[in-house]
Order: sequence, then structure tokens, then C-alpha cells
Amino acid sequence: MEIYKEFSFDSAHYLTQVPDGHKCKNMHGHTYRLRVFLKGKPDPQLGWIMDFKELKDIVNAVIDQLDHKLINDIPGLENPTAENITVWIWKQIQPMLPLLSRIELYETPTTGVIYHGEAVG
Repeated sequence: MEIYKEFSFDSAHYLTQVPDGHKCKNMHGHTYRLRVFLKGKPDPQLGWIMDFKELKDIVNAVIDQLDHKLINDIPGLENPTAENITVWIWKQIQPMLPLLSRIELYETPTTGVIYHGEAVG
């Protein structure tokens, strides 16, 4: 069984590695939407995989580092593509969420990244 919780945050960024003239080289912002998925068996006594409040508290601590910030200023996110932001979020939350199975980051309503924690690069 899988559970999920959705979050949103607003951030600005610019892409440092794109060619001059590319519109994303200029600073701009997004309202990001993040879905965090946990996979496991419900606890027989409690009846849940994880308390949604506990999940919310863990993820919000990471989102607070991104919300209303210039993402490029965050160590490890100097080239903040949607892919790089997704991997960065995973690395922040995975140690506290052993049942983490995937995350989805939507940069726009029609554009995003799904990450299962595989090695990249």
C-alpha cells in the first residue's frame, strides 16, 4: 500500500548552465507542488503506514528551506533544475522516512519530475 501527502512552495531560481538567450537563464519563480509517497504495510494496531502529521512535519522542515527563497543560494542547488531540486529534496527527507518510495515535483501544472531514489548521472 502507498500513501502520499502533497505540499506546495514558492521559490525563485535561474538556470546557470543553459545558453545565453534561454529564458530560464533569467531569474523567475514557480509555485512548486511536491508529492511524497511512502510504501509499506499498515501497522496492525494503529491502522496506518505513518501518521500524516509526522510526515507533514518532516517534509515541511525541508520545504521551509526552499519556500520564498532564491534556490540558487542553497548549497547543492547552484544549478536548480527541477531534476536537481527533486534529488536534493529526496536526500534531505529520505533519512527520516525509511518507507519513502517516490517523490513527484511539479514545476508547473504540466511539467515535473518523478524520482524513485535511483542513482543519477
